[in-house]
Amino acid sequence: MADDVAKNVSQIIAKLQDNMATVVKGKPHAIRGCLVALISGEHILLEDVPGVGKTLIGKSLAKSIDAGFCRLQFTPDLLPSDIVGSSVFRPNTGDFEFLKGPIFSSVVLADEINRAPPRTQSALLEAMSDEQVSVDGATYDLPNPFIVIATQNPFEFSGTYELPESQMDRFLMRISMGYPDRHQELEVLFSHRDGEPVDHLKSVIRPDEISILKNAARKIPVHDLIANYLLDVVDRTRNANELSVGVSTRGALLWYRAAQSLALIEGSQFVTPDHVKSLSVSVLSHRVTVAGFTGENQRSEVETIIERLVADVAVPA
Repeated sequence: MADDVAKNVSQIIAKLQDNMATVVKGKPHAIRGCLVALISGEHILLEDVPGVGKTLIGKSLAKSIDAGFCRLQFTPDLLPSDIVGSSVFRPNTGDFEFLKGPIFSSVVLADEINRAPPRTQSALLEAMSDEQVSVDGATYDLPNPFIVIATQNPFEFSGTYELPESQMDRFLMRISMGYPDRHQELEVLFSHRDGEPVDHLKSVIRPDEISILKNAARKIPVHDLIANYLLDVVDRTRNANELSVGVSTRGALLWYRAAQSLALIEGSQFVTPDHVKSLSVSVLSHRVTVAGFTGENQRSEVETIIERLVADVAVPA
């Protein structure tokens, strides 16, 4: 029975990866990152210049799992009610009716999230943490699965608001899409001659099958030595002289779960040090702060520090 479940999980993951790769050319790391976040039940922040496929990857994920997709364009005048919804008075009944906002989609693309003011950004916090929305004293559950894929341009600062630490901590990973190589970019040109390939993408799994993946990931064993290795790195971030803010306990837990999800995706029966190390920069770098650096300079400096701290911690045999 265990072998049948493992085989089924492997097939589901392979279908997802292959299906998304048919339209998201040359970005296997980004596809893997989105699947790690999805299986972990968490969210992902894509930082890169416009036009490299950030919206495309959100659409392809939603299409592949046959789930609702919504693209929210964050702007300075966007209100919290534009995201979560609002109550409308119905004169014919004398009652208020709650009209759900676009957040009630399985895959939510929060495009240019740093263009909205902090009050609007905070409308996402409860949704990202608890998969629910509270309005006028009532609580509404969000779809299952639910994932926020947020984007921002790290090189553009005019008219933007820096995401608060509490919100950054809600994202499992921060990754960059990057440019495809010449061969892959040529494939993009040819595949888009007759329209958008993602519009014709078929679903390969059902939304309820995501629960199978989540449950399987949580059962991936993590040896005590691996868990302590992870915490050793976390402890280094809290005591490093270069960092003014270290990794939180939430960050450590999400790193642990991400390693389980990555092990599942790679078909491993248990979490290895390589699973933990390969995720360290993308999971930890946006959770720490370097004094005296801002924007892309801070990101580059933080990633260098995280890589060094990880390298300094002895890997369990």
